[in-house]
Amino acid sequence: MSEPARSMRTPLGRVRHLGSAHHGTRVFWHQRLTSVSNIVLSIAVIVIIIGLLGRNHAAVVQILGSTFVAITLLLFIVSSVYHMWLGMQVIIEDYVHDESWKLVVLMANTFFSVAVGLAAVFAILKLSFGL
Repeated sequence: MSEPARSMRTPLGRVRHLGSAHHGTRVFWHQRLTSVSNIVLSIAVIVIIIGLLGRNHAAVVQILGSTFVAITLLLFIVSSVYHMWLGMQVIIEDYVHDESWKLVVLMANTFFSVAVGLAAVFAILKLSFGL
């Protein structure tokens, strides 16, 4: 008889047939991609804000309502909120050990991120379309 193949799995893992969840790498790369995009978009938003300094309300509304500025701000909002949601999710998964509490906090994280994102997107669209 041949010797059984050595396995890196723990005995409990072999019994349960549990392996990698295959989602850690995706989250890692999404965090890295959104952080790079946030660098570029943050610079653009800072330039836009500096351009708004000293202008009256009508000029600010006109600038923020332009297509290029509105798209830039929307991309910044979506990228930042998604990055925030991913980062908080990883922190919660790593540091909250009680499973029921973890579920509640993950749900709160999702609801908070969606609320912040929708409020910011609504504000930009309202300025852009002049509603």
